[in-house]
Amino acid sequence: MKDNFSQQAASYAQFRPGYPKALFDWLCNQVTNRRSALDSGTGNGQVAVELADYFEEVWATDISEKQLSHAVKKENIHYKKEAGEKTGFSDNQFDLLTVAQAIHWYQFDLFYPEAKRILKPGALIAVIGYGLLKIGEKEDPIIQHYYKEIVGPYWDPERKLIDEGYQTIPFPFPETQAPNFSSDYMWTLDQFLGYARTWSAYMHYLKANEKDPLPELEKELLSCWKPGETKKISFPILFRVGRNDK
Repeated sequence: MKDNFSQQAASYAQFRPGYPKALFDWLCNQVTNRRSALDSGTGNGQVAVELADYFEEVWATDISEKQLSHAVKKENIHYKKEAGEKTGFSDNQFDLLTVAQAIHWYQFDLFYPEAKRILKPGALIAVIGYGLLKIGEKEDPIIQHYYKEIVGPYWDPERKLIDEGYQTIPFPFPETQAPNFSSDYMWTLDQFLGYARTWSAYMHYLKANEKDPLPELEKELLSCWKPGETKKISFPILFRVGRNDK
């Protein structure tokens, strides 16, 4: 599993979008028992915090100590530095396993057998993520050009799995049809730019070039997005749910 996010862990915690409560309501209603959940690749604990409202205990793991240092604390959440492909958890320990915006970094041939081992029979695994945000007919082409043409060559190959909506990842579980969700916010241009600074492709671009690409993007967006003006931002949610049939 790659660690692309330790360097900007603080910005990640501040600007990365979360997931709607309706998603967790639906997901946790599919779970037979709410004793114990694991959020693998937890980052700053966004999903772990949500799961803590539904489960007696939540374990949350990540390979980045810096990410974990920014995680929100709750009494029933246990944070642990650990890779998803090899854990120290017991057989049949969890009622739910979530992986949010991280499955594309995993070694599937190692992770899935481990997931089946630590999940109880009949427990759920949920792969969650979000695609490229949408704003409006003027802003979207500008952002898409930046995403594909400017920082596009600097995305890791795994990013393609997000662009394909997680529909092309291996998923060796009997699948449950999940509803469609989106995460919506009212953001200023500065908030969007803060989020864009957390992109791994942006960080790779900075390392490879002597200039920052964001000022030019900001200049283009200022043609349709006034300073201080808030706009509705919508992130399409990627969501696959399966049941552990052992």
